[in-house]
Amino acid sequence: MHTQDASGIQIHTNHSLDNFHLNVDLELPGSGVTAIFGPSGCGKTTLLRQFSGLQRSTNAYITVQGVVWQDSKQFVPVHKRHLGFVSQSANLFPHLTVQQNLLYGKKRLASQTSMEQLDAVVELLGIESLLERKPKNLSGGEQQRVSIARALATDPTVLLMDEPLSALDFARKNEILPYLQKMQRELRIPILYVSHSPEEVAQLANHLVVLEKGTCIASGSIADVLTQVNLPVSLGEEPCSIFDATIEELDNKDHLCRLKVGEQDLWVRNHQFQVGKIVRIRVLARDVSLSNHKMDDSSILNHLYARVSTIANDTHPAQALVHLEFDKKPLLARVTHRSLRQLDIHPGKLVWAHVKTMALLG
Repeated sequence: MHTQDASGIQIHTNHSLDNFHLNVDLELPGSGVTAIFGPSGCGKTTLLRQFSGLQRSTNAYITVQGVVWQDSKQFVPVHKRHLGFVSQSANLFPHLTVQQNLLYGKKRLASQTSMEQLDAVVELLGIESLLERKPKNLSGGEQQRVSIARALATDPTVLLMDEPLSALDFARKNEILPYLQKMQRELRIPILYVSHSPEEVAQLANHLVVLEKGTCIASGSIADVLTQVNLPVSLGEEPCSIFDATIEELDNKDHLCRLKVGEQDLWVRNHQFQVGKIVRIRVLARDVSLSNHKMDDSSILNHLYARVSTIANDTHPAQALVHLEFDKKPLLARVTHRSLRQLDIHPGKLVWAHVKTMALLG
């Protein structure tokens, strides 16, 4: 028995195709970027195809904002699901200019998007200067930005993005990622983003779904999923924590900037960001040490007062993963069992977490 969520997305599917079986039961938020992450062959694209209606399952229940798209009695075809879709290839019409490509998609789907809304999409993706060009005169990154703008020009209920950066080289990916980050902050529709790239997921995801062999092994906010010590999920080889912070101060003398996370401060190198900007931080568990005192006489600048939530064994028997919380933010630390005993660290204890280094993800 399923109850409808009037604001989010529900996907339940139990589907077999040849030797592959997909069995997931998901409740996803109604806005922000939900990254569907996992290795090749885990079911990411199959899940997206079933959600879109391109691949029909005989046993599926799908709702979006309280509207049933599929259950045992009905199936809404793909052309009536009001989806925007972006794939690996831009698939622009070569004989049309960028502006004509945008207007064609809007007209073909009888979109109610006004010209003002279309102008806003053009500005969001930074393609104002490209409108009179044809696709052959665009770089790969520019073509993909136009493809995203064309999908948004139809004013979709949900935007689906299936490995949208996988065909781009490193430079072109870095060119387009800031625009995707802007979309994440400014769009109010849900975006389902399929990727096997840890960097893309770390920079873009609000919610994270991790698939393995056709099943969901984790689903939740990216901060919570990455810091589960009993089922560690890593973006790459190392467990990490991800959280957002606000730039509070620029120290031009020492070329640093002060970030505010809840009521606590962090110092990082000045990347010429503006005060007030929200940035995303990634901290590897191996770069966090613990103590019972603040250690002001250390070269480490960043000290967070945190409470130990959970302790679990790590992959090596000498080590443990410690889940901490500071100002309602999760943080992972990798320490030895010997250190835990010597410091008498246990769940519920307040400790100082010393962050040796961190990465700003933009």
